[in-house]
Amino acid sequence: MKREYEVKDPVVDRVLKKFTDRSNLGFEKYGQSLHHERTTGMKNLVGYLNDIQEELMDAVLYIQAAREELQDLSEEALIKKFDDEEAI
Repeated sequence: MKREYEVKDPVVDRVLKKFTDRSNLGFEKYGQSLHHERTTGMKNLVGYLNDIQEELMDAVLYIQAAREELQDLSEEALIKKFDDEEAI
């Protein structure tokens, strides 16, 4: 299925591209679309709710890991700044 959209915001354009790429990757991996999965009854509402919950739990873990990475980078920058000032 091919569609063309006029997108004025490059951020939206990048997000749409990511959705398309992710959908195509899922199709390659599982051999079917979400539409097919839903309309054939391969997954029910409880299955979708479980998937959502698992994805959101993963998202919280990614947020925590990113926060810790940012903290590490901030600490490294402060140490470097201190070392640079000591060298003067």
